[in-house]
Amino acid sequence: MAIKARRPLAADECVPAAEALARAFRFLGKRWNAVVLGHLSAGPAGFRELSRAIEGISDSVLSDRLADLASGGLITRTVSEGPPLSVSYALTDRGRALMPALEQIANWARDNLPDSDGEPPAPAHTKHAGRGL
Repeated sequence: MAIKARRPLAADECVPAAEALARAFRFLGKRWNAVVLGHLSAGPAGFRELSRAIEGISDSVLSDRLADLASGGLITRTVSEGPPLSVSYALTDRGRALMPALEQIANWARDNLPDSDGEPPAPAHTKHAGRGL
């Protein structure tokens, strides 16, 4: 995906852009929100599937994050009457629109931040080879 060159922001445009970024990161910066979105980028998933896939998240926190993301209009919650009753979560158009930005953040993290074991970023020639979120 090519990134369009943009003109530099004028001074009076910087404050609204900074405010929008602060608002976005207050929401996306909640622990697990971006991780849940990343998992749902592969397609709809049920609560148990997400709980098993996201190591370290408790069921109560996952439930809270799913509710936050649904109220933010980024995911939908679909209940299928059973038996057995099943609930699945999926990205909305707004959630899918966010995926390129999250992918860029993930790429930046791979390039610039140590991994969870404290290992430094991979050398430049091995970066992004076939990796998704």
